[in-house]
Amino acid sequence: MNLKEAFRFQNHIDHLIAETENILSSEDCVTITRRTYLYKKANPDAENETVTVIPDTEYYKQINELIEFIMYLLKQREKLSEAINKTKRSLPIDLDGEISLNRYRQRISGIFRDMARIKGREVTETNSGIGYRFNNEGNQVSYKCDVKRVTTINFDRNTVRKYASSLSETADNTSIEVDKCLINYEVDFEPPFDVNDSFDEVFEKFNTK
Repeated sequence: MNLKEAFRFQNHIDHLIAETENILSSEDCVTITRRTYLYKKANPDAENETVTVIPDTEYYKQINELIEFIMYLLKQREKLSEAINKTKRSLPIDLDGEISLNRYRQRISGIFRDMARIKGREVTETNSGIGYRFNNEGNQVSYKCDVKRVTTINFDRNTVRKYASSLSETADNTSIEVDKCLINYEVDFEPPFDVNDSFDEVFEKFNTK
């Protein structure tokens, strides 16, 4: 499988581990409760009755198997991570670093593009201001007035446009190189199940080995 497929399979293993964790981390799923109703103590003519509370999971009869299953998944995750890292070391670029940097480049380029679209403007807001004066009786009273609001940009528009363009170009070129690495470089890992297999399918295959 190539790097892109390996990352997809890694995500699939993570999902399977998370599903197994959800079952094993619930006390209600990994324990069995039996309630005995002591009818005879209160009524000598009655017989006691024991009721088993079924755990809230369809896998309650396979908890031991799930314990082994999650260890198996973890081992596969370790093997795949090691194989991916080995391939990464052979790449012409720092894959993780460039992917992380590209997120910053794209985000900052977007901010700069939005800034470049801001325009200065002048607006008169009718009766939005309040002033105060003294009337003929000497009392202070308020009155309304228009407000002229002038907005000007507080940065060099040409600079942000230049940076936005430069960052976008660098991000695009980096994405091309990343895609080449993901597709053209192989990972030495044989998947033990299909990436499209459901939790039930993978667990069943594990149990039939």
